[in-house]
Amino acid sequence: MIEKEKYFVIFNPAAGGGRLTKRVEKILKNLQPFGITVELQKTKRRGDAICLVKDAYSQGWRNFLAIGGDGTVFEVVNGLFPIAQKVGEKPTLGLIPIGTGNSFLKDFTPDGINDSTLAIAKGRRYPCDVVELIHQDGSLYFVNLLSFGFVAEVAAKRNKNYGNLGELGYVLSVIFETARLHSYIFPMKVDSLEENRDPVIFISINNTRFTGGKMMMAPNANPSDGRVDLIQVYPLGRIELLRAFPKIFSGKHVDLPQVKMSQVQSIEFNFEHAVNVMVDGESLRLIPKHLRVLPNVLEIKA
Repeated sequence: MIEKEKYFVIFNPAAGGGRLTKRVEKILKNLQPFGITVELQKTKRRGDAICLVKDAYSQGWRNFLAIGGDGTVFEVVNGLFPIAQKVGEKPTLGLIPIGTGNSFLKDFTPDGINDSTLAIAKGRRYPCDVVELIHQDGSLYFVNLLSFGFVAEVAAKRNKNYGNLGELGYVLSVIFETARLHSYIFPMKVDSLEENRDPVIFISINNTRFTGGKMMMAPNANPSDGRVDLIQVYPLGRIELLRAFPKIFSGKHVDLPQVKMSQVQSIEFNFEHAVNVMVDGESLRLIPKHLRVLPNVLEIKA
């Protein structure tokens, strides 16, 4: 006899250009023979998924399914945490990728919608860390990556001006931001060591390997090792940056002398003012205070 599982489903109908609603309905119907039943909730605006998931968790739901892109996953995670951590329960999050980049999911499956659906049906699970960032207004949680500097400025430009162009939007934003390239100082202590104030082009803090779809920002990242991969890119010229850019698709950029890669558990920031950040595909402006890894507090079905 098939054991029944119930999932609270968050569906972002705007993901994938809004063209996949009928396919999503078919996917959910195809899960029924595997004993999976769902309660479907569609988001209408930014932030909806956070509220919907918080309410569902308080009502006893522990299995969740996010249908959308990286932004949808980000909101679902921020609906689950810190509540799940405080009660000491590990929620399950299934993922069906229909967004533009779907960067986070690439660490778990390269095959997209079909393989993700099969994983949910068969109950395939992976442990996953969640990263907490404390800032001036509270806390946020992420599972993919957080960036400052050039990468954050590229994301802000892409989301503002080229959001409908997919990966091409990232490329255009890179070209634009390269034209006004400059270095930044982001004061921080890594794992309680001495404060670092070295100028950098950007900093990327990664729980998983990919960003922007197929860009392998942190080729050695492992989402369940209790650490994040810290990528620091030190000053280089515009031509050097443009030459280095294609290497990010294979992860070879980390071999450059201007790139430092390390694995860390916590970071303390000493920022004097708000900065642009890119977190799981979302562009925000805030003052980071402290970052820490919450090891294996989430189970991913993908």
